[in-house]
Amino acid sequence: MVTNTSGKKKTAVARATVSDGEGRVRVNAQPVELVEPEMSRLKMLEPFRIAGDELRDGVDIDVRVEGGGISGQADAVRTAIARGIVQHTNDAELRDAFMSFDRSLLVNDVRQSESKKWGGPGARARYQKSYR
Repeated sequence: MVTNTSGKKKTAVARATVSDGEGRVRVNAQPVELVEPEMSRLKMLEPFRIAGDELRDGVDIDVRVEGGGISGQADAVRTAIARGIVQHTNDAELRDAFMSFDRSLLVNDVRQSESKKWGGPGARARYQKSYR
């Protein structure tokens, strides 16, 4: 059985394909063990820490991620993997465990940075003015 899922964070979009296999996890056709920096790798593998590594041995996960930066991509991959595992195993207990640990494992974070406007240095801040 093959399951397709996706995860989003800021402008990063990750698409995961979960299938029966030997426990290979690949991110952009590269083994997840080679992902740098280490904090991103640990973030991506968080769903397995909650679900248990014995679950990892039964599935192959292939993730394609694009857009955003390092941290946003790591969060998007994490969401895609967690959703894929839950859909593939169809396990309600696992879904509840993910939700109680961190809701963003299964729910996309839709917040985006607001674009800069004229008349100020940022989206909301305005340039100061003086009269004297």
